[in-house]
Amino acid sequence: MRTFSPARAAFVIIILCSCFVALGTRVAYLQTYGRQQTIGRAERQQHQNQVLRSRRGSIFDANSMLMAGTVQTQTLYVDPKFMQQVYEGAGRSLVQMDDDVAALARLIDKEPFEISKLLSDRATSRFVKVAENLDEPTCRAIHEMNLPGVGLLPESARTYPMGSIAAHVLGGSGKDGNGLEGIELKFNKVLSGKDGQIRVLKDARRRAIATAADDYVPPLHGKHVVLTIDANIQMIVEQELADTCTKYRAQRGEAVVMNPTTGDVLALANWPTFNPQNLEDSTADRRRNRVLTDPYEPGSTFKPFITGPALALGVTRVNEVFPTGGKTWRTPYNRTITDVHGYDRLALWDVLVKSSNIGMAMLSERMGNPRLYKAITSFGFGRPTGIELPGEDRGTVHPLNKWTKFSTDSVAQGYEVMVTPMQLARAFCAYANGGRLITPRLVKGVLDSEGNIIARPTKPNANLLPEVIDPTSAAWMRRVMCDVMIRGTGSGARSRTWNVFGKTGTAHISQGLAGYAADKYTSSFIGGAPAEKPELVIAFIIHEPDRAFAVKNNMSYFGGAVAAPGAVASLERALAYLQVPPSPDITLPPPHVASVLFNYNPKQYAKPKPKTEKNEKTVATVKE
Repeated sequence: MRTFSPARAAFVIIILCSCFVALGTRVAYLQTYGRQQTIGRAERQQHQNQVLRSRRGSIFDANSMLMAGTVQTQTLYVDPKFMQQVYEGAGRSLVQMDDDVAALARLIDKEPFEISKLLSDRATSRFVKVAENLDEPTCRAIHEMNLPGVGLLPESARTYPMGSIAAHVLGGSGKDGNGLEGIELKFNKVLSGKDGQIRVLKDARRRAIATAADDYVPPLHGKHVVLTIDANIQMIVEQELADTCTKYRAQRGEAVVMNPTTGDVLALANWPTFNPQNLEDSTADRRRNRVLTDPYEPGSTFKPFITGPALALGVTRVNEVFPTGGKTWRTPYNRTITDVHGYDRLALWDVLVKSSNIGMAMLSERMGNPRLYKAITSFGFGRPTGIELPGEDRGTVHPLNKWTKFSTDSVAQGYEVMVTPMQLARAFCAYANGGRLITPRLVKGVLDSEGNIIARPTKPNANLLPEVIDPTSAAWMRRVMCDVMIRGTGSGARSRTWNVFGKTGTAHISQGLAGYAADKYTSSFIGGAPAEKPELVIAFIIHEPDRAFAVKNNMSYFGGAVAAPGAVASLERALAYLQVPPSPDITLPPPHVASVLFNYNPKQYAKPKPKTEKNEKTVATVKE
């Protein structure tokens, strides 16, 4: 019999005390920090936080036609880790899992091997996106399969129901829903909205079974943007621009149509274009909005912005005769100015109508560089127009202290300055609206998620707009430019229904230090109609029509033949769509002007007879 050992007793007591301390520590841990961990783990297993995506706002045209919208779609996802655990726990083989995955793959029109490999490679993941943009029948079939770890997530997809119409205005958005170009980018914050959140309780098969009211934060949907673009006029302009560029094998083209009173941009087109639904199929160069980003030398379309101020300043009169002296003229510093057609003498009226470089050079020499500079900058050249699109170029008007004696005649012919089509259209609106420089407007207003209109002013206060030319001089310029379409460089594109006023232009393209290309041109036209009460203004620019092709096929490459017909056709179709009444017969030039005009014949002002069905067929046959 063993005797009592104090040492052994002490050892046992120590062991027992240690166990009690360990148990107490464990209990304390489980009641404090461990409890939070356990609860957190349970929360993660039983609850799931889901982001409720906000719906991106839509973009409408001026007539509330949908141009960009958002549709609700379903995305299929799989939890590979949970799926494998369920199959193993239920005693089912992995072969059965592979068969179910294969059936799922066939349902979404994908290869079974592709899906199996995806899930195998990410076997420990809790979320694998398998398919997007699923239709309703497919979603119902997936629900009926009732596979563990398989779920559908509602998502939004951007859609452009009009295809490529107004692509350079809309821009496009990425897969994340954010705008990448155009209005989508400029108004991204307005269109995007704010995501919400929901926290749901799930069962052992990861199916939602309950949601507490406090666990739901609804999404704040984006607001809708309403444009000034008229989709019908936009379609008309895009058709005419594409037809013109294709016919003359041009490299590219741009067109802008504006309301000269409000500054509303009714159409803005670039060719070639793209489909914003498939941005990845287009290049950055094709998506560039050249109406705003690519300035060019405007050539003779710049002449009205010198002639008008000269009239307003009293530097000349519409009936003043300039001794142009034929096809060439030497400036006081021995620079030779050339005209396509030679005239011994031309009234200022005809200097613009016949687009005489010599007459314009004489006028500019008289004005001098300071007044020339003030005239063209007053029309907004050399600075952005302020339109609501990203990437606008300010163009180029060199500071006056950098002008030389050569600048006087170069600027008079539309060289040594660079403008964008938007700047050109905006400046021309001043002649259409009586002399005011407007700000182009592309966004009419914004609709919030409740349907309330947050509108911008629909018509600017004319008294607050800068007057760049007086109304009388503007009216004279409109009447002179009507003759461009009757007796001048645009006569081949004369409208049979409305009185169109405009100016043609043909400019050689600069090659930098190599000088100007002899066979590369920019053919352009700016105009408005009806002259008696202008409703529309258009700038229509065609870059690098194929000169060799034109010559070979007896076609002209000048602005009056290339750009003017498409521009006038756009105006005619748009005015007919807007139900603008036909113009009355145009008034003849006053006697003090008519007496000095070149080969003046009042019979030229008779309105052309409407085309008959017989004439239409004849024209079609000739073209064929």
